[in-house]
Amino acid sequence: MTEDETVARAIGMIMAITPCSARDARLVLASAAAAAHVSDAELAAAMTAATEGVATPVHVERALRHAVECARSPESPAPAVAAPVAMRASRAGTEEVLIRFRACQARLAAEPGSEQARREMDDVTYTLCVLMGRSRAHEAVLVAQDRLATFT
Repeated sequence: MTEDETVARAIGMIMAITPCSARDARLVLASAAAAAHVSDAELAAAMTAATEGVATPVHVERALRHAVECARSPESPAPAVAAPVAMRASRAGTEEVLIRFRACQARLAAEPGSEQARREMDDVTYTLCVLMGRSRAHEAVLVAQDRLATFT
């Protein structure tokens, strides 16, 4: 596997576990690599090697875990403002996008090196974020789940 393929596969893995867009996954990868004092390619290689049973160095694993946790956290401590009622998606629309999101997430987890899977995840992540009025996928998923739980 080439270095570019390894990095692309790691980006797919980050997109699946965070969840996030490809752009954000690249930032998570770069942030974790910088914190672990390794290159992006070295961190990606450690991630892909871990899928084959090779132990990931502790400092790399910690840096990656921290970067993913940061990507999942809100951008600011201020509470997010709910979208206007007129802009809210219906229960069916929310449910359909969340189901598509979960399916793309599962496909990407199974095929992290697939360019098509990454593109589909990017598309559905963008749609979910717009529908839920959030800038981060993790927040959008939580809001969508909460809205589905409160629909009567």
